[in-house]
Amino acid sequence: MQSLVQKYNVPGPRYTSYPTVPYWNKEGIALENWIKTFQHSFSESNQSEGISLYIHLPFCESLCTFCACHKHITKRHDVEDDYIDTVLKEWQLYLEVLLERPIIKEIHLGGGTPTFFSSANLKRLINGIFNFADKHPEHEFSFEGHPNNTTKEQLQELYNLGFTRVSFGVQDYDAAVQKAIHRIQPLENVINVTNWAREIGYTSVSHDLIFGLPFQSLEKVKNTIDITNNLKPDRIAFYSYAHVPWIKGVGQRGFNENDLPKENEKRTLYEQGKQWLEEAGYIEIGMDHFALATDSLFEATETKTLHRNFMGYTANKTQLMIGLGMSAISDSWYAFAQNAKTVKEYQKQVNDKVIPVFRGHELSKEDLIIRQHILNIMCHFKTSWKATELQFEGLQNCLKLLQEMAQDNLVIITENTLEVPHNARAYVRNVCMAFDMQLQRNKPSTKLFSMTI
Repeated sequence: MQSLVQKYNVPGPRYTSYPTVPYWNKEGIALENWIKTFQHSFSESNQSEGISLYIHLPFCESLCTFCACHKHITKRHDVEDDYIDTVLKEWQLYLEVLLERPIIKEIHLGGGTPTFFSSANLKRLINGIFNFADKHPEHEFSFEGHPNNTTKEQLQELYNLGFTRVSFGVQDYDAAVQKAIHRIQPLENVINVTNWAREIGYTSVSHDLIFGLPFQSLEKVKNTIDITNNLKPDRIAFYSYAHVPWIKGVGQRGFNENDLPKENEKRTLYEQGKQWLEEAGYIEIGMDHFALATDSLFEATETKTLHRNFMGYTANKTQLMIGLGMSAISDSWYAFAQNAKTVKEYQKQVNDKVIPVFRGHELSKEDLIIRQHILNIMCHFKTSWKATELQFEGLQNCLKLLQEMAQDNLVIITENTLEVPHNARAYVRNVCMAFDMQLQRNKPSTKLFSMTI
């Protein structure tokens, strides 16, 4: 196992999209073209499956050194009102180009820290969205909560608005690790928010854990998983720490890099952690995710409806996802568009009545085919090119690149199919990289991605 880790531990994308953001068209996408692809996708999907909304709420009171999200650090809560006003104005800009009243199947509030916002402002945000939209009968709304500042009132208010899923960022329970990542978080707070959510009626409570953090050891990860098992969340995200200080700057340099577990040590943290989770009844769902058999994410794997987008894994597939807020990314299936990445610029453009897209990518025919293969691999650990419409010019070259992985028993290739066996799922990013024609044609000369293992 160690030799395989050393062999395949290379920088690579996490494939929340294809093409990945560094390989989007350098010239971007004209706003009028984005609107056309958006309208086309909306007309295809609104009545049949509804649409998704991702709303980025970027404010945090303090900086966590493990975080690679787009955030704005402030303790001033007077920023809430203006920001909610701007998000609702952006929603109005999209409503002006929609062809009919939208039906919303999925909402996810991400950050930043969504629970930075007061209950009243969260209510104002969601009600403002649904003044001009309808809820899909099978809607699923979720949000990310910080255990230190999520209140029972916030949980109740969001539940009243239709939210039934919540994800709490736990990361690790060890005091030395928490100090290094600047995330001091008492266990009591996690217990409280988990119990409150269940008392209120949330059908899925998720805890996010991270392996590969500074000062982590096998004993510390075991302790964190044992505590988590006692609380028995419905889902667990067991993420690999992505160390990308060349992108995020000082935020990820709050500790000495020698304090990080080395590659084989880090892999052991994952393999052993995965074993402990599975022994506790959690089933591996896609990359980094585990769920109990009673959770909708597991049910989606059984029915082959699991989907992956910029929000990660989801049990609901919608063709169109609109991203609202600073840095949010929208996906029309045919194109991607990302909003301005600072609060100031985002608010300026929206207040100027301009949809605040600052970069994007319109997918080619080849992009669409490869995107489907990568989605298949990431969600189902298998794909097929038997159908003519799933074949592309570089396919045979992709399969040649995978021959060494096949020899190492990390992938099974037949005449028309590819499958990643259960014991090789940790290498799924490497498999997707072989299909990534954008990456193969233009290998990066500088650091772009975190390590795959």
